[in-house]
Amino acid sequence: MFVFTKSFLLNPARRSSLLVKKARWCADYHKTNVILAAGKPGRQAAFQNATFGQPVHQTHPHLIGSGEVLTGIRLEEVQERRKRLLHVLRDHHGLQTGTATNHIVVIPSANKKYMSHKIPYVFRQNTDFLYLSGCQEPDSVLVLEIDASSNCKSTLFVRPKDKHAEMWDGPRTGVQAAVDVFGVEEALDVNSLKEYLTKHGFAHPNAVLWYDAAASDLQDVSKMVKDVTNQTQPKPPTEAIQSLRLVKSASECALMGKTCEIASKAINRTMQHSFPGISEHQVFANVDYYTRVAGANFLAYPPVVAGGSNATVIHYINNNQIVRAGELLLLDAGCEYHGYTSDITRTWPVEGRFSDPQRVLYEVLLQVQRELLDCLQQAGGETLDQLFDTMCSKIGKYLQEIKLIPESLSGLERSRAAYKFCPHHVSHYLGMDVHDTPLISRNIRLMPGMVCTVEPGIYISKHNFDVPVEFRGTGLRIEDDVLIKPDKQIEVLTKECAKDVAAIEGLFSR
Repeated sequence: MFVFTKSFLLNPARRSSLLVKKARWCADYHKTNVILAAGKPGRQAAFQNATFGQPVHQTHPHLIGSGEVLTGIRLEEVQERRKRLLHVLRDHHGLQTGTATNHIVVIPSANKKYMSHKIPYVFRQNTDFLYLSGCQEPDSVLVLEIDASSNCKSTLFVRPKDKHAEMWDGPRTGVQAAVDVFGVEEALDVNSLKEYLTKHGFAHPNAVLWYDAAASDLQDVSKMVKDVTNQTQPKPPTEAIQSLRLVKSASECALMGKTCEIASKAINRTMQHSFPGISEHQVFANVDYYTRVAGANFLAYPPVVAGGSNATVIHYINNNQIVRAGELLLLDAGCEYHGYTSDITRTWPVEGRFSDPQRVLYEVLLQVQRELLDCLQQAGGETLDQLFDTMCSKIGKYLQEIKLIPESLSGLERSRAAYKFCPHHVSHYLGMDVHDTPLISRNIRLMPGMVCTVEPGIYISKHNFDVPVEFRGTGLRIEDDVLIKPDKQIEVLTKECAKDVAAIEGLFSR
């Protein structure tokens, strides 16, 4: 598997060339729209009165701005993503083989999934498909093409308009409006995909096909691709797409800031309204409610709401116990705001005041987390894997100071002992998905535009008889979301979420 480096993806000459092409394309696109508006007013009127399978500016001006295809994302940005992916795939293949040829990329949407007969789960689009198409409808396919002369084409295959189906499941954008809504060169009925791929195969028998069957929800599309390629194994484009998604644009960074702001304030309110005797389920409901009323679409993942010793189970999601007086409450939650996610963890005493043993452990963990934030892009924090090693070293050092790790240990032995108290990585990439771009190594240098978490923890089982009894059954984690900025600067996107002891205890006095 390959990983695209910053120098390859963001080569100044390549970037300059792409920007020039983007400017020319945008000018042509604007000119075309002006001609359409002037010469075919009937089409514009029909577009105004049409129904669509997702919010557009004409129907949802409170969500979608003029020129946007998704909230906060302009259509030109999505078009540029498509062109950039095609050039990355073509150039990488050319470097490997020394040949220039045609490439075709097939990217399927997600499909609807059902919890029981005819009862669907909330639909969530395939992230890579959404990133490149802007289309939020199921059972769709994006086909991208580039030839040896750098001519690019985007074709979106969508479900046709169907009055009966739309009466049950809501409107569809349909083929005719898809070109304008999604800025593709051509839109076709999804039922014509096999015929299109077959014709392309005959016209370009040596073309390189990119398709990831393992990541596809649409098994019929996987079968089509297999049939038309005569058993040839396509190349998966997934890692290349994730390499592009890894570094966020300015508009994406703004959306990341908003989702983190919403989640931060919601968690503050959730902390403020906790009390001895509250159920974990009620805490779940509170954070879900507070994020949604602030504009989030839904929670980004099933939250961990863990009182007392439940917090020592790292992926505890049962959320069905009562939190008793004297116990800490750990909440790991985030929300999705128009396709972008937050991921925050806070730990606090359910009645609002830390006991002395709780305060000691919490202050240790908070100090570790602060120092990890300080060393991002510095020595020991230039990659996420380096940050993990630094976390183990620091946890070992501070736990040794409070006598939870033997004083005789040092170096690697001390870090190994610390790992038993925090047996998970300290960070992951964050973006459209919670564990974003998972194919990208955590051992590459952090770059401006990346977003990551910083989440050290300390977990002490109630059966750990090697520590004093007052610390047993205690689980703590502190997690913030961080935007990597130029000049080795960072921005803590979740800074509004209380985490200092005084700030947390202060919430309970309001």
